[in-house]
Amino acid sequence: MANVKYFKRHRMELGLGHPLPQIELPTGFSWVAWDDSLLDRHAEVKFACFRNETDALVFPSLGSRTGCRDLMAAIRYRPEFCPQATWLLSGPDGLAGTVQGLFDENRFGGIQNLGVVPEYRGLRLGRALLLQALAGFLSVGVRRAFLEVTATNGPAVHTYRTLGFRSCKTLYRAVELPHPDTVGVGL
Repeated sequence: MANVKYFKRHRMELGLGHPLPQIELPTGFSWVAWDDSLLDRHAEVKFACFRNETDALVFPSLGSRTGCRDLMAAIRYRPEFCPQATWLLSGPDGLAGTVQGLFDENRFGGIQNLGVVPEYRGLRLGRALLLQALAGFLSVGVRRAFLEVTATNGPAVHTYRTLGFRSCKTLYRAVELPHPDTVGVGL
């Protein structure tokens, strides 16, 4: 019998009619704009950000290097890809975070896979990545942005709310979990 768990997620939206707060990066951090040569680096940072997190259960591709590479390629080669909203964040000791942007059918900006590497969390880098992606959307005329977040990710939900994102829909994602008796048996 399958062990199914339902993960609560919020779809959150923000109108981009107001000026964005200033982006502040700690000393030693800098932006790396999208370039096709960076696809593998985005995938590697995405894996470092999500591999041990709940979102790797909700979206299994985030739990493996190959899955992150395939996901990054799928995002990049969609016609709705927005390079202006796709960034890497470089830190003193390597890459610290990633975010990607896509357009939806209404030309709203979709924030995808915003993540900060665990050793860099707590420095407000997620906030900075979000603001940088939103600025990228604004630069190409997008007036509304959205994202989805797993409800148990309190720090992310708090960050999004403090920047003005509001929940507009609650979603539940069913995930089949391995049976506890088979964990560690080569599955």
